Amino acid sequence: MTSTDTPRILDRTDPEGEIAKSAERNRNWGKWGADDVRGTMNYLTDDLRAAAGSLVRRGSSFSLSQSFDMDGPQKGWRRRTNPVHTMLDTGTDAAAGIQGFPHGLGGADDIVAMPLQCSTQWDGLGHIFDHGIAWNGRPAASVVTSLGDGVTGIETVANGIVGRGVLLDVGRCCGDDGELPDGFAITAEHLNATITAQGPTSEVRRGDIVLVRTGQLARTRRDGWGDYAGGAAPGLSFTTADWLHDSEIAAIATDNWGFEVRPNEFDVAFQPLHQVAIPNIGLFLGEMWDLDALGEDCATDGVYEFFLTAAPIPVTGAVGAPVNPVAVK
Repeated sequence: MTSTDTPRILDRTDPEGEIAKSAERNRNWGKWGADDVRGTMNYLTDDLRAAAGSLVRRGSSFSLSQSFDMDGPQKGWRRRTNPVHTMLDTGTDAAAGIQGFPHGLGGADDIVAMPLQCSTQWDGLGHIFDHGIAWNGRPAASVVTSLGDGVTGIETVANGIVGRGVLLDVGRCCGDDGELPDGFAITAEHLNATITAQGPTSEVRRGDIVLVRTGQLARTRRDGWGDYAGGAAPGLSFTTADWLHDSEIAAIATDNWGFEVRPNEFDVAFQPLHQVAIPNIGLFLGEMWDLDALGEDCATDGVYEFFLTAAPIPVTGAVGAPVNPVAVK
């Protein structure tokens, strides 16, 4: 039995101790050298990207992004708001002849103001620290300043998040009517059971981009946003840190707000799995992805692997960035 198969019992009263033990077991500092800025994205090599191209069979494509508009889930927590889209030039301006262009030319321009993590996005390696330490053992204060992340900014992986995607539809496998209830902690046992139930195309390999569908977004579509942003949710258990580390995946994304189960599994804690996964494992986390249409297609044809491109917008120095992931089968 490997570490990823062994059930772990948490001491709910000791988040500091449990986080420290998990971080020590799963720390990848120095694995790719002292200067590394790409973390687990190093697992996604050129040959794996090339091989992923062979997964395209039908050419059917699925955008895995939620909308970027004022009708999103954000409520202003930590100054996170929904996108504000404003027109700078419009058709009415053109019709009025006030744009100053010659020979009847008219046009439209617009602008969007938004937090970079207000909708479908990647968490970069500068997003979370562990006791003041960032990815690869660097002092957080020397990595992210008021000028941004000068070391592991999201632009460092702008060219690399393309490869084999694998959907683990835990909601469909372990839930009722394709959905897990809020507060459901997805363990390594649930992940492995889903892989077994879905069959060989959902085998998780080194360098994969793993997508975990909980079904919460589908429920939110019916019932309204409610507390989707920061409230109770199904998600990854803190105990999956070993599975995330040992599987040597490049990245993982979910359809909920914060990747991990909420409420968190300790009496007093906030996103403890982030604290292990990002600064210690060096793992890229995707949040608020729309996996419903892809999940339906995978369930229909029985194939859970696909070509996936999910490059973040390369905002220089950003600790996270929006993305429109596209899966092609």
